[in-house]
Amino acid sequence: MRNAIATVLLGLAMLLPVGAVQAQDGPLRIEITDGVIEPLPFAVPDFIADTPAATQYATDIARVIAQDLVGSGLFREIPKVAYISPYTDFDAEVNFTDWKAINAQALIAGAVSLSGDRITVRFRGYDVFAGQELGAGLQLSGTTDGWRRIAHKVADTIYSRLTGEGGYFDSRVVFVSETGPKNDRKKRLAIMDYDGANVQYLTNSDAIVLAPRFSPTGDRVLYTSYESGFPQIHVLDVGRVQRRVLSAGNGSMSFAPRFAPNGQTIVYSQSQGGNTDLFSMDINSGNPQRLTSAPSIETAPSFSPDGSQIVFESDRSGTSQLYVMSASGGEAKRISFGQGRYGTPVWSPRGDYIAFTKQNAGRFHIGVMRTDGSEERLLTASFLDEGPTWSPNGRVIMFTRETQGASGQARLYSVDISGRNLKPVKTPDGASDPSWSPLQN
Repeated sequence: MRNAIATVLLGLAMLLPVGAVQAQDGPLRIEITDGVIEPLPFAVPDFIADTPAATQYATDIARVIAQDLVGSGLFREIPKVAYISPYTDFDAEVNFTDWKAINAQALIAGAVSLSGDRITVRFRGYDVFAGQELGAGLQLSGTTDGWRRIAHKVADTIYSRLTGEGGYFDSRVVFVSETGPKNDRKKRLAIMDYDGANVQYLTNSDAIVLAPRFSPTGDRVLYTSYESGFPQIHVLDVGRVQRRVLSAGNGSMSFAPRFAPNGQTIVYSQSQGGNTDLFSMDINSGNPQRLTSAPSIETAPSFSPDGSQIVFESDRSGTSQLYVMSASGGEAKRISFGQGRYGTPVWSPRGDYIAFTKQNAGRFHIGVMRTDGSEERLLTASFLDEGPTWSPNGRVIMFTRETQGASGQARLYSVDISGRNLKPVKTPDGASDPSWSPLQN
């Protein structure tokens, strides 16, 4: 089969509310706006097992694809009980009339074969109302251990063709796993698939760990550890689970690190003598460079996608606000002017928005604003929401939500940047400080 999919022309003739637009000479696509859209109805029959041993994989892969698409809030799966005709042959002609009758605007069909520990998945998308196959399909192969990744890649392809944006399902999240009572909480680094599957632990709980941050290539993680008794920055190789300290020297406390887009430079906060400023460091040479020098507290820096600017949090105006400056330091421009306190800013991977935490009138919010501070929009509100991180396509934000009281616990949630589709992310225990990886290779 060709290793490509033709442009998806899914006939969204029945997608009527805000969000559906017709390009002049192209397909009708879902355009995600602030308005509420009617989820696109689709069908994903269990994939065909080309070999007997592939039967369970065929079912499971179809289920993960469906869960990914439905979980985005943009798609609605038609239940199998509504099917009129069974799907039994990947190479047979599709009876579009039967799928039209149940209003399936898109049909995703596939087949799975197994040879030893190798799994091969073929799939095609169909425009039901146009009655045509969408290209020759795509074939993906890998080990059986990676079957979920293959399913996520299929879902990413469908999502991308329909929205015109990159997908985000084949990605991971590093976070702080939390156990124990609130007054004696144990914390360790963990990593999982974006949907909470395949959790692995990267550190033990002997020392407090905070604020893990993925590298631009997803192979390393920066984090802050209290292993030495005071905060120091560590960098961890995810594949080999090996780590080293990035020392700030002179007994200084260093924290809140984040990678530059080049993956070789980091920006972080350093506290010494009661003052906290921003520094950058080449992680190979270990040479630091001071970026700010003020009596105020500067922290939570985040690079723009092109690496030219840094957004950060500072109380230089008397309350915690957001500022933008050149990545090499210099004069900073304040961009937050609403009521309340702002913190933990993170630049969108698309470069169009900055996400942040806001505290106002006894409530915490996750919000977004344009990079100049305009068009501020609050997406959540609760007792404690904090620490946003962006999906690889800049469409979804994951964050920490903590409940009130002595028995309160931190959990991960996600929300679309329009404020729709707020939902919890499943983790085995309490969880905080998420950082979303780029799409995997």
